[in-house]
Parts: sequence; C-alpha cells; structure tokens
Amino acid sequence: MFYSIKIDVFLQNMEGTKKHQLTDWLPTTNKEVKIRGWEELDVILFSGDAYVDHPSFGPAVIGRILESYGLRVAIVPQPSVNDNLQDFEKLGKPRLFFAVTGGCMDPMVSNYTASKRRRDKDAYTPNGDKGFRPDYATSVYSKILKEKFPDVPVLIGGIEASLRRVTHYDYWSDKLLPSILETSNADMLVYGMGEQPLREIVELLQKGVPFSSLKNIKQTAVFIDEKKDKLPVVNDWEDVTINSHAACLKDKKTFASNFKTIEQESNKLKARRILQEVEGKTLVINPPYPTMTEKEIDGSFDLPFTRLPHPKYDKRGPIPAFEMIKFSINIHRGCFGGCSFCTISAHQGKFIASRSQESVLKEIDKVANMPDFKGYLSDIGGPSANMYQMKGKVQSICDKCVAPSCISPVICSNLDTSHKPLTELYQAVDKHPKIKKSFIGSGIRHDMLVPEFNKNADPKELDAYTEEVMTKHVSGRLKVAPEHTSDPVLKLMRKPSFKYFHLFKKRFDKINVKKRLNLQLIPYFISSHPASEVEDMANLAAETKDMGFQLEQVQGFTPTPMTVATVIYYSGYHPYTLKPTKTPKTKKEREDQHKFFFWYKKENKDWIKNTLNKVGRQDLLQKLLPENNSWKKNKQAKETKNTFDDAVPVPFNKRKKKATRTSSKKRRR
Repeated sequence: MFYSIKIDVFLQNMEGTKKHQLTDWLPTTNKEVKIRGWEELDVILFSGDAYVDHPSFGPAVIGRILESYGLRVAIVPQPSVNDNLQDFEKLGKPRLFFAVTGGCMDPMVSNYTASKRRRDKDAYTPNGDKGFRPDYATSVYSKILKEKFPDVPVLIGGIEASLRRVTHYDYWSDKLLPSILETSNADMLVYGMGEQPLREIVELLQKGVPFSSLKNIKQTAVFIDEKKDKLPVVNDWEDVTINSHAACLKDKKTFASNFKTIEQESNKLKARRILQEVEGKTLVINPPYPTMTEKEIDGSFDLPFTRLPHPKYDKRGPIPAFEMIKFSINIHRGCFGGCSFCTISAHQGKFIASRSQESVLKEIDKVANMPDFKGYLSDIGGPSANMYQMKGKVQSICDKCVAPSCISPVICSNLDTSHKPLTELYQAVDKHPKIKKSFIGSGIRHDMLVPEFNKNADPKELDAYTEEVMTKHVSGRLKVAPEHTSDPVLKLMRKPSFKYFHLFKKRFDKINVKKRLNLQLIPYFISSHPASEVEDMANLAAETKDMGFQLEQVQGFTPTPMTVATVIYYSGYHPYTLKPTKTPKTKKEREDQHKFFFWYKKENKDWIKNTLNKVGRQDLLQKLLPENNSWKKNKQAKETKNTFDDAVPVPFNKRKKKATRTSSKKRRR
C-alpha cells in the first residue's frame, strides 16, 4: 500500500551527496501524492518541460506559487501523447482546475530551427533527448484534457500562450492563426508572469465563485459569447476593439494595423481592455497587473525550491537547460529595450521588477551551500544584465507613457539608468566567503555604458561599472549584441547606431590595456531580418572585418509571434506606419544573407565576388576579399560554426536608402 511508505524516505540527488526527501518536490505520480497523505488534488499542472524545481523554470514557479496559496498541487511533466494518453488520467480530476504550459520556450522554437528543420536536441529534456514535447504543446495538452474531462476548467499560461493570445502569424505552418484560446479549447489564458493573476483566481475560487464567472481578472484572456453573456463592466476600465480575426485573414495590412494597439496596451501601466471578434465570439484580453513590487518578486524567489531536477531523471542523463543555469542567479524581470525582434517585453513587461539585495544574497547562500558548488556563479543577471533597479524618476510620467522602448531612439530623460545599485550588488555577492568568482552571463546593453548615448548618466559611474565587470566578472570574453551595422536596420530594430558599438569598443580596449586583462569582445549579429538587404550584410561583413572580428555569435532571424519584426515578415507592412517594408523570405534570400558572416570560407568566396560585382559594390569586394588577402584578426578566435539554424531573437528595419559607401579611413581608428 502507498500509505505504508514513510514520508521520511530519502533519495540522493543527482550529485549523490546531499539527501532530499521525495516530498521536497511537487508530486508527479499517484505514489508521490499518497506519500503526502493527500486524497485529492486542487490543481494538476501539465508541462512541456521536464520538471526542474528551480526559480528559473516557469512551470516550477507556478507550481510553487499555487502551493504557497495553500493548494495541493501536482505536476505532470512531458506527458506522452503517443500512447493511450494515460498520463492525462493517472492523477484524476483536480478540485479547481487543470493548468497547462508548453514550457519555458515556445515548443516550436524548441523543436525547430530557423529553417524549419527539426532540432536534434531539446534542452529542457534529460540528456537533451528530442520527441518528448509535441508541436504546439499547450493546444495539444489542453484539447486532450477537455476531451477527457469536459467539465473541468483548463487554464493555460507560459510563453507559448502569452505570445499567441491574439491573432498571430505562425512561421512554422506559415498561417495566420487565431488566439490560442480558440485552438486549445481552454477556458482561460494567463499571460505574462502568473503570480498576480493566479493569486486573485485562487482567492475567488476558494470563496466559491464559479470558474465560468471569472471574466474580469487582470492579465487574463477569455472568450465571451455575447449572444448568451454580457461583457462585464469594470468602472475604471476603457475598451479598445481591434480588427476581427476574419478581417485579418482577408487583408495583411489590416492584420498589421492591430499590432500597434496590442503592443502599446501591453506596455502601459494603465492599459485598455482589448476586444476582438473570433469565430462569432468576443476575445477579451484584460489589462495587465501593475509591475510586481520588490516584496512580491522577493516572495516568488524565496519559495522552497530544491533547485534540482526531480529524482525521477537521475538515470536519464543531465538536463542541458538546468546545467546551464544551475549556479546562476536571476536578479530582475522585464526589459525596457523594446527590441522589435524580441518577445521579452510581450511576456515579462517593459517595466523592471527587481529583487532586493537581501533576497539575492539569500539565494546565493543557498547556492553556495549546494554540495557540488565549487565557488563560481555562472551568472548574476536577467533578461538583460544591466537593468537592475532601473525605473522612471517621476512615476506620473511613466503612467502616461505608451512608448514600447525607454531607450530607443534615445534614452528617455525620465529613466534612471544608474548602475550604482548593480555595482554594489556585485560587490556584496563577492564578499560571500564561499564565492570565488561571480560571472555575468546575461547580455549586457553596451549602449547604456556609452556616455555619448546614455547622456543622463554619470560617465564615471558607467566606467566604474564597466571596469567592475571586465576586471571581476568576465572569463576571457565579454559578449554584447549590436545585432547589425546598418543604421536604417538598427533604427527599425529599436537599437542604437553602430557608432555606439565603436565607442564602447574604444572604452573596452582602453580598460583592457590599462588593466592588462587580455579580454576578447564578442559581438552578436543577426541576418535575414526585415528590411535587411544583401548590401547591408556585405557592409556588416566589411565593417566587422575592418574592426578585426571573425564573427562567431551569428543567427538567422526566426519570426516568433508578438513582435514587430514578425508582423513585418508576414504582412510586408510596418505596424506603426503601415508603409511597405521589404523582408528576405525565401530560403535562398535567407541563406544568401547568412553567407556574408562567413566571407572568409573558401566555399563562399566565388559567390561573394559574383554577388558584389552584380550590384556594383566592388568597394566592398575589395574590403572583404582584397587581392593581397591581407587581414589582421582582432583576437585569436575559435573556429566559427554556421549557426543559421540557431533560434534566438532577431532584428530589422525600414529601408530609406541604399547602403552608403563609407570609406575605410573613416571606419579605422
């Protein structure tokens, strides 16, 4: 009998040293439910990821949050959809609802490359094994649950649901799809970070309010059949109606025009409720909650995570995504960069929610006492490494703002970009007796460290931060993301001019020499983004070569839902101006653009010569492939691999004129 199993049964974790009780994790099987002595579950959570009980893994956070509200929660990680579907029935019916998430990444990004090839590995599965997460996992899981338990509410969330909450373009099927609420048959969608809406949902359900009555919870989306039910009236809410799904299907420009409203309302502190007609029903997207307070986000990270994968995976091999962040610390959520190719603000919000220094140090103490910790933190960061504790100086100005970015085209004069709290946090971390070194693995916004761009900041403070990072928190290589060299493309990307990368490199080189660090600067770039043309990529190759770089961190643009870039890719129109914008779309166009990253490879040289001669750019040809073949490498670089199929964020912009012929004298320093 399961009841006879003692709760003090111990299991060794994957390192084979520290012991844990099986009940330290949320239950995943009937056996584990019985060990806890539970007769019934309140919520059963289905996830496309393996279960890693760590604050960087969304499904674990949601499970722990629900548990903190006093609920009995179980998690079914990566349920099989290829058998008799017993994984969906083994734990029975929950008292309140099923919760479903596709995982920490959109399943289509997890499963496919930029060229739509199926990936060889899944980073969120033991041993990186593929095949454990279905395409469109949220919809697949939700449909199965609604078929088997039609009377039990299904609540969907996570990044897949967030980015697909409204009519969206799906790159992998090359179709315009309706809200995922329609394709999943789910009852409710929670978008963004789930702590705040879940708290209200649980409180109301515990009071006896029927799930079907929950129509006006902030940061949720539901369908309302206005033939049967009236749209709830909320006194201080305003409504905005966007073009129907049917209208979007008929006209791409109509679809594009929706996105400006969607993005602006997602980034406002006092947003309007969005309404859209979908298949005879009204999709209602309620306004988001205010940004989490320091106390709220601290509470989320202070939950009793084991910080380890469930012991059921011990014999299946390591989980790559966990190994990457095992000894890392997340210090904030949100990003005010607003890059046109990035989904962070659509999911986490534009405003920064920062943890207190006390909460961060408390977590570091837990990590430092893990049995296999050797004294090295792999990262202290977030969506962007250097936005910690940054916010508006005058809140009333932020309250009225509709801009998708706080730093594009210029840094807002109301934004406090002081890096002092972050520098002080690094220093506090390094004082911990068990910390030998803490690294910064998250991407650093190099433009915010350039006084010529960040004119509101104290240059000495910026230099102090840069020097702190370079001297104490980098292991040989500092990675930054200028993304492109073409100013028109960068403008569309909501990224600053490439001249600021030159200025940052100048400061980087100065500190490098002064401190005798011998560090290497590694820039990230993207090809095939909207508005980028062949000449742009040739210019990029020539200018970065001129700077001494042999590029390593390069990717092909992957159109993901809920970004300006993807709207342009599909529709051909910029959603803010509704003017046509050219985009490389065919396989040949995309592969041709990517070849310029690898100008030095023998197999690409004839093609580059023919292409540049054809467009009359012998000047660029002479820079890339001079007759004397002279070139001085900036630093000894590793062999560069072709990463066209690597899925990551992306960029783009609206072309106004052809690439200029900048002389090498102006570019050299």
